[in-house]
Amino acid sequence: MTDYPSGDSLLPPEPVRRARVTSTDGVRLNVESYGPEDPATPSVVLIHGWTCSIPFWAPVIRALRDDLHVIAYDLRGHGRSDPAGPGGCSVEALADDLEAVLGQTLPAGGRAELAGHSMGGMTIMAAASRACVLSRADGVLLASTGSANLMGEALAIPFGAFIPAFVTLQHWLLTSAAPLGPFGHLTRPLLGYMTLGPGAPPEVEAVNAAIITSCDRRARAAWAHVLAGLDLTDGVRRLGVPTHVLVGSADRLTPPVHARQVARLLPRLSGLTELPGVGHMTPLEAPGVVTELIRKLAAGAGGSG
Repeated sequence: MTDYPSGDSLLPPEPVRRARVTSTDGVRLNVESYGPEDPATPSVVLIHGWTCSIPFWAPVIRALRDDLHVIAYDLRGHGRSDPAGPGGCSVEALADDLEAVLGQTLPAGGRAELAGHSMGGMTIMAAASRACVLSRADGVLLASTGSANLMGEALAIPFGAFIPAFVTLQHWLLTSAAPLGPFGHLTRPLLGYMTLGPGAPPEVEAVNAAIITSCDRRARAAWAHVLAGLDLTDGVRRLGVPTHVLVGSADRLTPPVHARQVARLLPRLSGLTELPGVGHMTPLEAPGVVTELIRKLAAGAGGSG
């Protein structure tokens, strides 16, 4: 049975430090740090997914902050970071942002584990060809993510990948800038169906919906169009550090077929973990597993899971 978080563990703790990191094109990113900041403490950089923000990582941050230096940042257009601006939504921009965060938050020569969920994992894959990024990565966790054909494999609505009319409807639903509506009786279960496993409790469903609906609808749509056409296959092949892949068996946005494909392409696969009954939001649904995998990577065990 999945050990879902509850109560205060779903609330983001107060960061030790909050900073603004400037990316290549001038976009300023909100970066928050937690836990010990001395150079002897291993660091981990947490990168959230599409429509999310730093509070999405709250249960993981709370579990890691006592003995790891935890760095989390809001992707451009998300949370407290600046909007992307015209032409600012691209896989290159995601890689630029990760490079900027590593360069401006880690000490000279410092390294970290990188943990990316969904679009956060795609950010790592997009930056895999950059020596200045890989030279700072000791290990990687790719959670609930994919490298190509995202819309073609998604199951956000029933039969959404199989019936042509439903494929069109699903593409519109995922890329639309339409308001998600007031947080209420329809929005919450719809988002729960699309993003969570069937056993997620109401408390997790409520936090999940609150995070997603707080994302600016224009940013949501702009990034969805980028994701619809993305192909990071070459990036996966270049990700030459120990990498663990994690997916939920009930993931409708990046079903397990994506995790298996990424695992086959990785040059240094540490392991593939598939969680029964868990949906797309693995760090929110199964933070204990995510925390354990990050700790194993940080300890050099490779997260054999």
